[in-house]
Amino acid sequence: MHVERILALKGNEVISVRLDDTIGRAAGLMSDNRIGAVLVRDDEGFVEGVLSERDIVRGVARIGARCMDTSVIDLMTREVIYCQPEDDIDTIMSVMTEHRVRHLPVMRDGHLLGIISIGDVVKFRIEEIEFEAAAMRKYIATA
Repeated sequence: MHVERILALKGNEVISVRLDDTIGRAAGLMSDNRIGAVLVRDDEGFVEGVLSERDIVRGVARIGARCMDTSVIDLMTREVIYCQPEDDIDTIMSVMTEHRVRHLPVMRDGHLLGIISIGDVVKFRIEEIEFEAAAMRKYIATA
C-alpha cells in the first residue's frame, strides 16, 4: 500500500496554524480535532514547520504555563520531513522511526496534498495484513 491510498481513504484535510498564532490556539485546535500535530503555514500556504504535542510539552517544561501565550514560531519544529504519495508503507514506517516523528506532510511537486500520522500508517498496515491473512485462509480452505 502507498501513501496516496491512505490519503484517498482518510481524506486530505490539513489543520494548520500561522507563525504568529499562540501555542494556546494551536493546542485548542489540536484538542478540538483530536490530532497530535498541526502544520505551520505562511500566508501563501507554504509549510514553515510542524507543531506537535511533543513541541508543546518541551515548551511547558522549559518556560512553564506562559508557554500558552508564546508564538507558534518559537516552539515549532522547523525541519519538516515530507513524504510523497508514491512512497510505500514500509518506507514511511522507516522514515518515521529513523527521524522520531509521528506526522508527515504529503507533498507532490511542491504542493501539499495532505498529512499522515503514525496512527494512519499502523491502521492501514493492520488492514493490509488482515486482508492477506483472510486471502491465505480462503486459499488454504479451497486447496
